[in-house]
Amino acid sequence: MTLLGAAEIRALAAELDLKPAKSLGQNFVIDSNICRKIVRLSGVTSKDVALEIGPGLGSLTLVLLEEADSVIAIEIDSRLAAQLPITVASHSPRSADLTVINQDALQVNELPNDPTVLVANLPYNISVPVLLHYLEKFPTLRSGIVMVQAEVADRLAAKPGSKDYGIPSVKAAWWVKISLAGTVSRSVFWPTPNVDSKLVSFVRHTSPADEKLRPIVFMAIDSAFSQRRKMLRSVLKGWLGSSATVESVLEKAGIDPTLRGEALEIDEYCSIARAVDELAIRF
Repeated sequence: MTLLGAAEIRALAAELDLKPAKSLGQNFVIDSNICRKIVRLSGVTSKDVALEIGPGLGSLTLVLLEEADSVIAIEIDSRLAAQLPITVASHSPRSADLTVINQDALQVNELPNDPTVLVANLPYNISVPVLLHYLEKFPTLRSGIVMVQAEVADRLAAKPGSKDYGIPSVKAAWWVKISLAGTVSRSVFWPTPNVDSKLVSFVRHTSPADEKLRPIVFMAIDSAFSQRRKMLRSVLKGWLGSSATVESVLEKAGIDPTLRGEALEIDEYCSIARAVDELAIRF
């Protein structure tokens, strides 16, 4: 197997008359060493069905095919989706183990095989919605590593009480434990982005509550961070309707009403949701 270098990636783009689109977050990885590092950190094995979102010209795809049982790649750009199997066939003996899906990643709700690991250079403009979507829709994803904008990585991995802790941090914690896995130089991309990048790894754990409670948990999270500097007894009124209802919910949940949303972990948001459910509050 041969991997893609910077010159070949630019040549492929020229052949396709491809001008990287900022709207699609198209910054292609041109350094095969960072691709190998990502796959190594992901822990992909020959038993894994690897899922890649936004494969672009195939730099990371080729490395994944060296290690995984098979690879599913989801690509929204029809030119790239059509070219990827051709590129793989000319560089790897394992082209039959690649499935390319030409679709918007946020619209994919079914896959031909159950993916076990997510490894991707996520489009920066939709990285959080994409990650949460796939954690929700594909419970067979047991782990993964994604490259995202540095500040997004910091938010995803943030702990309660920190300035970066917010909606992405808490919602992701419903499904997985997230940790930072390293920084990535801007020089590995073409075109060079105007932002720094980091690697985020995750491992799935048992959800903190029953799935039917999750919509209420997520409503509580959205409400608590809608005005993050306000105390819960104030900010939750927009969601629950009145100060009396908020007081009843927080008392039943055992949550201090003078706390702010940034002080609560996912388990405490689950306690709020259970209280709302038990008090039969309707929206």
